[in-house]
Amino acid sequence: METREKQPLLGMTPDEMRTAVITLGMPAFTAKQIANWVYDKGVVSINEMTNISKKNRELLAGSFTVGRAEPITVQTSIDGTRKYLFPTGKAGANIETVYIPDGERATLCVSCQVGCKMNCLFCQTGKQGFEGQLTATDILNQIYSLPERDTLTNIVFMGQGEPMDNLDNVLRTTEILTAEYGWAWSPKRITVSSVGVKNKLKRFLDESQCHVAISLHSPLHKQREELMPAEKAMPIEDIVALLRQYDFSHQRRLSFEYIVFGGVNDSIDHAKEIVRLLNGLECRINLIRFHQIPDVPLHGADDKKMEQLRDYLTAHGIFTTIRASRGQDIFAACGLLNTKHKERKQQQ
Repeated sequence: METREKQPLLGMTPDEMRTAVITLGMPAFTAKQIANWVYDKGVVSINEMTNISKKNRELLAGSFTVGRAEPITVQTSIDGTRKYLFPTGKAGANIETVYIPDGERATLCVSCQVGCKMNCLFCQTGKQGFEGQLTATDILNQIYSLPERDTLTNIVFMGQGEPMDNLDNVLRTTEILTAEYGWAWSPKRITVSSVGVKNKLKRFLDESQCHVAISLHSPLHKQREELMPAEKAMPIEDIVALLRQYDFSHQRRLSFEYIVFGGVNDSIDHAKEIVRLLNGLECRINLIRFHQIPDVPLHGADDKKMEQLRDYLTAHGIFTTIRASRGQDIFAACGLLNTKHKERKQQQ
């Protein structure tokens, strides 16, 4: 006889929980209790929900599980950055999550897919191919099962995968994180990145108030296409035209991520094109040092080049920072830890 797979409670809304408990013949108010245990108290098992009767806990456990799963492994950098490898609901598929403490701030970089379809030249995750979407449970588990979760001040969707390519689950996750029954966070504490999936990006801008970060990496169409094949179908010019339709002059922030490759996209001519592209748009640019990955003929630009880019862009009205490089000693680039874990498993 087939056994029905249990459904995780982590990732469900209170309304969905209410429907579930009514279906099981339990009182409707139990849903509010369950949501409180899952999202506020952060329990690992249904048996911990002590204000629900033993009979109803057993009934609930017959069809549901909390949905929490501890990390498989962790690597800790000398700078305090920690990279975790988490399991997912997809058998054998793991994803990376990076915890970045910085003084009074602590940022968590979460993944939203197993692998990625975008195949950017400089990204190890893209070289793994696309294996599947993460559910809201998988995404939330990276947060709720993080040992340091109580220290978090910010969350960024900049790990493995393209958030706009898994938009429904990303929106469900950010809804739970910002809802009163969830973490009750301000959406201004969450940043969602994208290479620029135009139709999905428009929907995200309309349905969410979280910050937005666009992966730029080159303002030149042909060169960006070489670095990021998505440019062919989703040109950055079109993405910027869409962004101009929205107001980023108040609390919601728009940023552009720009990995600086030595001798590739680090010239003043590139800076001039960036100024032309973004002229008049309320935004900021984060210049990022490149983390080397195997078999890719790219290397990072030196500090002088990065400072020249920053100074030129700032002088021409675009607030620009050089992001501090973190975790260089622990497979810092997205996908490297997962790749190494897979290689070890294959060798066993």
